[in-house]
This record gives sequence, C-alpha cells and structure tokens, in this order.
Amino acid sequence: MHALRTLIALMALLAAGVATAAPKIGEPAPDFTLNGSDGKSYALSTFRGKYVVLEWTNHECPFVRKHYGSGNMQAQQKELTGKGVAWLSIVSSAPGQQGSVDVAAARELTRSRGAAPTAVLLDPSGEVGHKYDARTTPHMFVVAPDGKLIYMGGIDSIPSSDAEDIAKATPYVKVALAEAMGGKPVSSPSTRPYGCSVKYR
Repeated sequence: MHALRTLIALMALLAAGVATAAPKIGEPAPDFTLNGSDGKSYALSTFRGKYVVLEWTNHECPFVRKHYGSGNMQAQQKELTGKGVAWLSIVSSAPGQQGSVDVAAARELTRSRGAAPTAVLLDPSGEVGHKYDARTTPHMFVVAPDGKLIYMGGIDSIPSSDAEDIAKATPYVKVALAEAMGGKPVSSPSTRPYGCSVKYR
C-alpha cells in the first residue's frame, strides 16, 4: 500500500512537471532574469506594459543564418522596436556547444550583423530555454503587455534554410503583433517552430 501511494505521488509530480514544462497561449509567460551582453541584467517582468518578442538564436545554425544573412531578422527587429516592442534575443547554447557565445562574442555578432534587438541575453545553463520549451533556433514567442503569451512557434511559414523563401512566407511574428496591436485576436497563435535544435547541455 505504501509503495502504491509513493508511486501515485511520483506520478502526480511528473504530471505537474509536464504541465508546467511548456508555456501555454493565453497564460502568463514564465518570468526570468538573465544577464545581457551589455553587462546589464534583464527581467521579463520589467517589460510589463509592452509587447515583447523572445527570439531563441544560434548564429551557427543555417536557419538563423537565413534570416540574419538576408537582413530579415534585423529588419523585423528595427521595425518592431520602432513601434515600442521589446525584442530579446536569447542564446541557450551550453558552453562548448554550437552557438555558444560569451559577452564579447555576443557584442561582436550584434555589431557585425547590424542586429537591433533590445538586448541579447545569455542563458548558458539552458534554464530559461527549458522554461519556454524552446526547441529550435529560431523559436519565437510574443508576450502581450499584460504578461500573457499570445504567440509561439516559427518566425514564418516556410521551414527552410533558403533565404529566397522569406518573401513567399507568412511572417507569423509580424502578423501576430499587427493583429494584437490592432485589437484583434491572433489568428495563428501557435505554429510549428523550425530550425536547428537548441544546443542544451
């Protein structure tokens, strides 16, 4: 009987872990605090009152290179931050893994690529990536001013590493923000992310 109770308790704990493993649309986005490449510390909660884009990135991933090499990611960053959106690029690659960067490397990447996020955040432990169940680079999330998640998934609708596909694709992140900022429900709040796997420990 004791063994059965123990098993039931363990199953309940596992179920709770699964339930909280991934964020859900319409629920509060998991809060976090990470250090930025600019030496400052950033908490998601400090952006309450603004729309926030979370972009998981790995500069060595061909799918990320597609969007940065073409200038698409930078263009979206500049357009949306110009509208008051906070854009946080997050690196969850573990030290020694593909895409891992230190502060100096992150700064140089931002400069050399002409990137324009609000901040580049370093998550070498992968803790924040796991909170969001971030699976690919890029993997995109949009948080509303009330702190709730309104979009998660791919940056666009064509899962390829070919830059020529960008113009033909539906830009999910831009569409979600345009709809939300226009007072409309997000038409595609959850889509399938594509890219390289996040290089956790």
